[in-house]
Amino acid sequence: MGVPSTSDGGKNARLRALPSIEQLLHRPSLEARLASLPRARAVAALRLAVANVRERLLAGEARPFEDADVDEALRLLATPNLRPVLNATGVVLHTNLGRAPLATEAVARVASVARGFCNLEYDLDEGERGSRYAPVVELLRELTGAEDALVVNNCAGAALLVLAALASGREAIVSRGELVEIGGGFRVPDVMKQSGARLVEVGTTNRTRRSDYEAALSPDTGVLMKVHRSNFALVGFTEEVEVGALAALGRARDVPVVVDLGSGALLPLVGEGLTPEPTVPATVAAGADVVAFSGDKLLGGPQAGIIVGRSALLARIRQHPLTRALRVDKMTVAALEATLELYRDGCAEAVPTWRLLTWPVEVLEARARRLLALLSQKDIHARVSSTSGQVGGGAMPLARLPSFACILTLGEPAAFLECLRGASVPVIGRISDGEVVLDVRCLAEEDLPLVADAVAMASQGRQPC
Repeated sequence: MGVPSTSDGGKNARLRALPSIEQLLHRPSLEARLASLPRARAVAALRLAVANVRERLLAGEARPFEDADVDEALRLLATPNLRPVLNATGVVLHTNLGRAPLATEAVARVASVARGFCNLEYDLDEGERGSRYAPVVELLRELTGAEDALVVNNCAGAALLVLAALASGREAIVSRGELVEIGGGFRVPDVMKQSGARLVEVGTTNRTRRSDYEAALSPDTGVLMKVHRSNFALVGFTEEVEVGALAALGRARDVPVVVDLGSGALLPLVGEGLTPEPTVPATVAAGADVVAFSGDKLLGGPQAGIIVGRSALLARIRQHPLTRALRVDKMTVAALEATLELYRDGCAEAVPTWRLLTWPVEVLEARARRLLALLSQKDIHARVSSTSGQVGGGAMPLARLPSFACILTLGEPAAFLECLRGASVPVIGRISDGEVVLDVRCLAEEDLPLVADAVAMASQGRQPC
């Protein structure tokens, strides 16, 4: 057997010397810090402090337990796990950062229904139970041209519900070129399998024709399905069947055509670097029987899976048991209603996603130079450079948004980004060519001083890296 080293002996001694929670609760130097706290919070902070010191000692550090470790634990406990961050990545609909920010009107509407009771499922005119979807159904009919509408918790849930209601135990015919994998490893074939529908692939990866769908139709076909490719595009020697042609085939054979549109644009988005994206109204007008799309992508609202289409089919979908399992809450309904009202009133520019995607380049350059000036005031060396961002959220995968950024060369880039994430308001940037890039597209004017402060503190090693 080996003999324990002197360093191991010292480590073990320091571990044994860690105070108990009861000892810390009665330590005179901590009484003032803990006196005003509920006992449960004080105990939680002390346990966290001891656990952090134990982890530090096991890693080989020699510093013993100090009262400052309790202060750090109290700070950590007071910091929400879910909190605002500053998006300096240049990706507008960043899935990891919560996708679409809500309009001011939507935030106010959420707050108004969250703080008390509301008529979520109560018909104020009739004085009896109503539908939680009622506040948005008429707006969706008006904005999309569809006969009816339903809202669930996200677009994958919407696709699952539609297939379960219309094609469970039957065939769903889809082009091979549209069997996509979306974020988190979720694949369309897997969603279809869970719905109970039997996948029938037609065409090839790059070319699918109407005749491919027609040849696959059988008495057991439940739906013809078209899927938005989301986060990739096919270019070159390609061919696909447009919604109108697929809808004509579906009508001729009395088979519903379902379109998973994904990104959910209600109006055409035009701006430098943007690429064409199919809109929901155009897809409905082309003859799709059911269209599913996201609420928190190009629509710019809350996370939701929105289903619009023919009344008879929506009635079948609404009656399926999964509808209740996938239903949305009052905050989602409130935020979606307020967002849709902006579109109805011709105020799409009030939706933050629209502004972020269509900023003129000269506005972004001026913003980057203002950030540079703030950094210079703090003796931070940086430079302004043109760059390009992305739409994100599985929309417009070929779009490259011209933008401007402040470029920093301060130590090891990954470590510096970690420091920025440790700021009181975390700053999320990216690395390009070994340098830290802070793209200003998604930064508001009032965010710039916060970014400059975070960079200054990180450069001085004052952030918890």
